Formats: sequence, C-alpha cells, structure tokens
Amino acid sequence: MKLLIGYVSMSGNTEDIANLIRHTWQDAGHAVSICDDWESLRIEQLSEYDGVILGTYTWGDGDLPYEAEDFVYDLEEAALDGLPCAAFGSGDTDYPKYCAAVDTVEEALQSGGGHILTSSLKIEFDPNTDEKKETCMTFAKTFLQQLEALKKVQPHG
Repeated sequence: MKLLIGYVSMSGNTEDIANLIRHTWQDAGHAVSICDDWESLRIEQLSEYDGVILGTYTWGDGDLPYEAEDFVYDLEEAALDGLPCAAFGSGDTDYPKYCAAVDTVEEALQSGGGHILTSSLKIEFDPNTDEKKETCMTFAKTFLQQLEALKKVQPHG
C-alpha cells in the first residue's frame, strides 16, 4: 500500500515518532512517503494515498504550530471521502492541554471526511525509551491492521 506520514516538528520529537512509524511500515513492505513541510503539502495530494497519518507537536496553550495552521484549517473543509487516517504527536504533560494540537488535527481529519482508523498517538517528549518506541510501533501496526481490514471490505475504496 501507498502511505503518507505528514508531520511538523520543532525539537525533533515528532520527527522521531514519524521515523519509527515509517520504519515499521516499510518493514511490513509498504511504500511510505514522508512530508515534513505542511506549507507545501496540498489537501488534493492526500487522495493519492491508501492511508495518511499526520503528526504535530503542541505549542503554547494547546495550540497548533504556526506552520501547521493553514493546512489544518484547509483540512477541516476538505473532501477526504473516507480517506483512512489518524493523528499523532508529541507533547509535555507539564502543560494543561497535553497534546491538544494532536486532537485538533484528528478533529480536522474527521471534519474533512476522513475515516479515523485508530485513536491518536500521544508521546511525551521523544520516544526515547523501549516502552515509548513500542507504543509508536504498535500504533503503526494497528493502523496497518485496520487499513488492511478496511481494504478487504472495500477493495476499490
């Protein structure tokens, strides 16, 4: 399958999560594209993929990063037509709105007509422990399992 991981990262934490997911998917034999520039990513491009996950860090008081705002607002108005998708990201539990930008991305995917295949993945800081790495890989595998099950039910969808 052809899969897209789109993410924005400031400190590298969300990028590290994206790379763990990418390796998990590639090891399972899938073609994976990565985009770390949402300002150049177009909503229309998403339909070229069998599945899409979008990752972000949370800024300030639960806000989207500046470089993600326009894309996410466009996503809310998109016509994703049931595109299989999910959201992920990094955050800091010291803030009251932990990973709130991840929730915003997931809500935008749903508003735009995306089909959320699995609950969002939220990692505190970076995936620097075996447990966090395993959580990221499990998220990636669960997404694949759900996508493969969906494709069996809707082989041309």
